[in-house]
Amino acid sequence: MNSNDKNMSAESAIIQSNFIHNIIDEDLKKGTYGQKVYTRFPPEPNGYLHIGHAKSICLNFGTAIKYNGKCNLRFDDTNPVKEEVEYVESIKEDVKWLGFEWDELLFASDYFEEMYQLAVKLIKKDKAYVCELTPEQMREYRGNFDTPGKDSPYRNRPIEESLSLFEKMRAGEFAEGQMTLRAKIDMASPNMNMRDPALYRIVHASHHRTGDAWCIYPMYDYAHPLEDAIEGITHSICTLEFEAHRPFYDWVLIETEWNNPPKQIEFARLEMTNMVMSKRYLKKLVDEKLVQGWDDPRMSTISGLRRRGYTPSSIRTFAEKIGVSKANSEVDISLLEHCIREDLKLTAHRKMAVLDPLKLVITNYPEGEVEYLDAENNSENPELGNRKIPFTKELYIERDDFMENPPSKYYRLFPGNEVRLRNAYFVKCEEVIKDDAGNIVEVRCTYDPETKSGTGFTGRKVKGTIHWVSATHNVKASVRLYDYLFVKSENDEEGYVYNANSLKVLDECYLEKSFEDAKKDDKYQFNRHGYFVVDTKDTTENHLVFNRIVSLKDSFNKK
Repeated sequence: MNSNDKNMSAESAIIQSNFIHNIIDEDLKKGTYGQKVYTRFPPEPNGYLHIGHAKSICLNFGTAIKYNGKCNLRFDDTNPVKEEVEYVESIKEDVKWLGFEWDELLFASDYFEEMYQLAVKLIKKDKAYVCELTPEQMREYRGNFDTPGKDSPYRNRPIEESLSLFEKMRAGEFAEGQMTLRAKIDMASPNMNMRDPALYRIVHASHHRTGDAWCIYPMYDYAHPLEDAIEGITHSICTLEFEAHRPFYDWVLIETEWNNPPKQIEFARLEMTNMVMSKRYLKKLVDEKLVQGWDDPRMSTISGLRRRGYTPSSIRTFAEKIGVSKANSEVDISLLEHCIREDLKLTAHRKMAVLDPLKLVITNYPEGEVEYLDAENNSENPELGNRKIPFTKELYIERDDFMENPPSKYYRLFPGNEVRLRNAYFVKCEEVIKDDAGNIVEVRCTYDPETKSGTGFTGRKVKGTIHWVSATHNVKASVRLYDYLFVKSENDEEGYVYNANSLKVLDECYLEKSFEDAKKDDKYQFNRHGYFVVDTKDTTENHLVFNRIVSLKDSFNKK
């Protein structure tokens, strides 16, 4: 698929008009940036992207598509201690998987020399100085929201001295934490971000792209506006927590003397029930092996959702439905689940799978006979065609589809009751077989050959229909059932705690024979159980592993 095809496939991600687009419309009307709209998606390569980043990806790339503009993928790689090539590659894969192609692939490290020279320019303008306060002293001098900060004793050191020290910082003559380069703004500012923030710090660590060429690295708040300006970005779209940083963003661009600088616009970040949107917290789960990795299907990461079976279109639709606003709010996870159900309901083949098997023997069915029955692949989409299902004397049914002593209004199988086997015949329970411990191990039934599905039989009706799989002609598989990785807790300040019971693995599952053709990442609906995907990592040539994407019950519309 070429880049144009990918961007066309992602057109559903063009967010409906919102306050950001209203600002852009006004800028286009005034000719603020001519007729150019240039955005960027600027992740830090210090972890895998999550569903919150997907919202930002769709917004930035979708905005560029809407206005026939451009969007860069740019990595803010200014902290070599936390950054890895693995994260860079995973982010590139996530953006492409969502259906987008960037105009340019760039890195903050591309501009390290230019940023350094602009910092020198700030020193020469007496807008920056080298400070020797320790991190603890800097916090003390900074004050708080009730108390203004106080000037560093190094704030008014001669310009030439700061220039010399800054050059020595670059040359590696000082230890980490010994010195910083700080902006000279206003230590009494009510905005804490304007109280002489750090521009550079000393970090003796190899960078994933520049190696050991640098031992000083720009701070994010200094680097980010410069990256935007160097690239010619017109609208720097970021999340709401950066609103208080905008005065410093503008200060950097003004003092480094950019004509017609970019405009920063903030929107509310995505918060969702039962999900955590913190790369730091997600990394902790990975490091402590509480999950199988960044792509664990329970994780809120894009790679986790992909492995879980979510589709790019379902996530783009989700991003469109939640919209873009200035006010923080929490989105119910049921909306995301609703989007994947809607995406799969007409495209996924619907087949039978028994996850907790109980043997059913049809005593009056011919021994050794195999009958192939017709079944629709999707009753809502006839274009998906039909398939053949092998029917035999011995079958598996779900254990909870049989009760020896059922309550009232239980319409499935019990002694003396008759039900329909889906796409097959009526069967009537005649006998229950138990082991020495009293556990039910087999139910014996008789079938009525006149009741074959599809023959137009109307002699009598039954209230229950259950699914089944041949006990001799099937595919054995492992199935993973997922609960939310985080559940509500009134005792936790975050409102959610890790759910240690979020994964249930079933290794004795039996599926229709047609599953022999299943390939990695194929998606199906298991009758009554939900939507499932063939796991892309643990499935082997000889053993299928399925992840449940989502159950069939949709609570979104009720909410």
